[in-house]
Amino acid sequence: MDTIQKRILEEVADLHAVPEGAYNIRANGQSAGRRSTADIEITSKENGSGIDIRIKPGTKKQSVHIPVVLSESGLKEVVYNDFYIGEDSDVVIVAGCGIHNCGDQDSQHDGVHRFHVGANAKVKYVEKHYGEGDGAGKRILNPGTEVYMDRDSFMEMEMVQIRGVDSTVRDTIAKLDAGARLVVKERLMTHGSQSAVSTYKVELNGAGSSADVVSRSVARDDSYQKFDATLEGNAPCHGHTECDSIIMDKGRILAVPSLLANSTDAELIHEAAIGKIAGEQLVKLMTLGLTEAEAEEQIINGFLK
Repeated sequence: MDTIQKRILEEVADLHAVPEGAYNIRANGQSAGRRSTADIEITSKENGSGIDIRIKPGTKKQSVHIPVVLSESGLKEVVYNDFYIGEDSDVVIVAGCGIHNCGDQDSQHDGVHRFHVGANAKVKYVEKHYGEGDGAGKRILNPGTEVYMDRDSFMEMEMVQIRGVDSTVRDTIAKLDAGARLVVKERLMTHGSQSAVSTYKVELNGAGSSADVVSRSVARDDSYQKFDATLEGNAPCHGHTECDSIIMDKGRILAVPSLLANSTDAELIHEAAIGKIAGEQLVKLMTLGLTEAEAEEQIINGFLK
């Protein structure tokens, strides 16, 4: 990998060297390194469109890194990755994609991740998107995520996109069995003329299942965001979705929370709030010596933590 690719890798996966444990690093459509372990096996799909990651039952305190970097203008790819997480395991999966585009052609990565989470398993999934480059070509990322959770499993998803991505459409579906719990934390900032659409559909199919889908976002300049979250309660369950957004300049934000209760014992809640930075917050920080621009950045950074 060259210097640019290594720097992007640090941005999306916090990697400064070869990670411990299992990993698969993809650069400009090709493999840039792979390692399996005794408990985690990574293999290529027969059609070459992605990888399969198989985690043995009972695997504890291990990690998998599968970042993607693009530094070639005009490159477009679609990748399908399947994760098979064994029963009673406890693992961390770090993904993410970064694009460096200094050319005139659009660069695009569409990745579909399917998670099959075994009974009693615990998964933390971190996905970070990042873009940079002064070319006229756009940086486009369209992640698709499918989550299938067996009984009493737990999954936390941390989705982060702070800067540099011109267009993104994030589609996430999840189906939960009895006692399964899903927690989604999305952090997003758009600027310039960027657009970002996040769609979540969560089916709470088993008794005692629960989901908490929370998005925090900032729309600056002329950017546009849409947050569309549907919780479907098909059994005695608990679901909560929340969109909390700061709007600035000429930004636009559309929040579409939706609840569908198909059981009298389904408890579903949605919250949505969109507003500008409070004037008193700015004044308080400016009295401490910050300029208005510095005060805004401090508030935004704290909001998106």
